[in-house]
Amino acid sequence: MVEKFKSGFVNIIGNPNVGKSTLMNKLVGERLSIITSKVQTTRHRILGIVTTPEMQIVLSDTPGILNPAYELQNRMMSFVEEAFKDADVILYVVEPNQKKLENELLNEKLHRLKIPVIILVNKIDLSNQAEVEETVDYWHKQLPKADVLPISALNHFNIDFLLEKIKNLLPEGPMYYPEDQLTDKSERFIVNEIIREKILENYQQEIPYAVEVVTERFIEEEDVIRIYADIYVERDSQKGILIGHQGNSLSKIGREARLEIQDFFQKKIFLKLFVKVKKNWRKNNRDLEHFGY
Repeated sequence: MVEKFKSGFVNIIGNPNVGKSTLMNKLVGERLSIITSKVQTTRHRILGIVTTPEMQIVLSDTPGILNPAYELQNRMMSFVEEAFKDADVILYVVEPNQKKLENELLNEKLHRLKIPVIILVNKIDLSNQAEVEETVDYWHKQLPKADVLPISALNHFNIDFLLEKIKNLLPEGPMYYPEDQLTDKSERFIVNEIIREKILENYQQEIPYAVEVVTERFIEEEDVIRIYADIYVERDSQKGILIGHQGNSLSKIGREARLEIQDFFQKKIFLKLFVKVKKNWRKNNRDLEHFGY
């Protein structure tokens, strides 16, 4: 008997910095979401597509849940709200000893969900058995209908088992995307995110959060891809810090990003970066629309 094809939308939610992006990258087998130690690394809702002969999982990595302080964060939380509405399965990622979501309203919504929920206790490699068991027991009591699974996304522990568990929960359905497609995001979006990741890794305090990246030109030639990207900040002082003395800081960002982009596209990359000021863009609705929020 031929097994019927299964498909569905599996959305990943959780507090900032619990490993949602690492998890999606491991499940997809490609580096689609950027990963840093800073909170608010993921700003958009990013799809990652896993296709096998038996199933297609459309994963969705969402921003970390927080209580919004300005308009950009409101837009980020709207992506999380959408993830609750259109999922066939929710993956709720927690860390050992974590008891709730940062946002109380979304915490309540999680408890009212009618669809399957898998609670993933991630980063068990950084914890101990007693703490992990206590966290598993806590979530079993909080959400008795949910599966609770300890994992280490970074070390690929229980990831294959998780894929099998997701497959069992998915409904029968069509293939929503071509079998060789890995994400819904454009090449320019991937480039923007890689550049932003390097800024997150190299700068402290407010700079990484005041930055948005836009690839203005992406020119693919036979032996090279030429990329021209603008980095937007909110203030002139931030522009100066980002560029650095004699342009050294920006050059470092460019070198690191170029190598990462080259690795992703498997092709020689020419990358040119420009820094521009767009005052208070994180609070401006028109600017946020322009940047795709």
